[in-house]
Amino acid sequence: MGFPGSHLHHAAMSTFLLLVYLVTLAGNIFIIVIICMDSQLHSPMYFFLVCLSFMEIFAISTVVCKLLAILIMAQNTISKYSCMIQSYFYFFLSSSDFLILSVMSIDRYVAVCFPLRYSSIMTMSLCIKLVVGLFFISFVCLLPPTIMIPQLPFCSHVLNHFFCDTAAMLKLICVSDISFIYLSSIVASVFILIVPLIITSVSYIFIVSAVIRLPSDTGRQKTFSTCVSHFTMVSLVFGSAIFIEIRPSSHYSIETDKTVNLISTVLGPFLNPFIYTLRNQKVKDCFRDLVKRGRLQ
Repeated sequence: MGFPGSHLHHAAMSTFLLLVYLVTLAGNIFIIVIICMDSQLHSPMYFFLVCLSFMEIFAISTVVCKLLAILIMAQNTISKYSCMIQSYFYFFLSSSDFLILSVMSIDRYVAVCFPLRYSSIMTMSLCIKLVVGLFFISFVCLLPPTIMIPQLPFCSHVLNHFFCDTAAMLKLICVSDISFIYLSSIVASVFILIVPLIITSVSYIFIVSAVIRLPSDTGRQKTFSTCVSHFTMVSLVFGSAIFIEIRPSSHYSIETDKTVNLISTVLGPFLNPFIYTLRNQKVKDCFRDLVKRGRLQ
């Protein structure tokens, strides 16, 4: 059903979303290109950032492309299996976001607390294994409900949402007992949201305690500045997810739910390039070097 409103309202909304989408694509592609081109950025932290940018591009594309088709061309139909594919990839990529942010927090913890052993601990081989592992966890955790939901009978084929949200689809199922699907969703949430949140929180507790113990103010400021961008992204992504999960039911409405989901879906990928470039002096210096080299050539 998308969003209610007139054609003029839909035109304004689609124009804004298209602009945000294009800026998101350009910003995240910029991060990927500059990290791949500059050898100074070939380190674990920036390897994870490239993975994060790839996931942000595909996550926003999974939802926004269909939403633009609904708003601009009124193409508001989708097959059941296409719906499940969209739902699976959206939640798979969002879950991978949580997991890779927790891995990035571990990387920052090792860099701050064990600086002399950092390069020997965070090897590229380990980084690749961590990324493959987090994709595997997301894949396994989200597979059961994705397989089960299409097999169940639907009482209605009208989905009051702007994408194939699992919670919205479960409301259409005729079967009264779907406790197993809810149980599998809870288990997935524990592994995908709660565990990464705990890992990230513990990592930053150790990081802050290590920074406080540094003897000089300059050292504290420099060390903390390397973690600010990542902490900002963690607060944004985990904060929006927690808000959606624990909001009071008394204030719940489907239109509010759709609006909050849209903001959380678009905001993280959109802000990711700005957070990691505007606040990252090393990325800005590498960009200036690439521009100078391009002019000299």
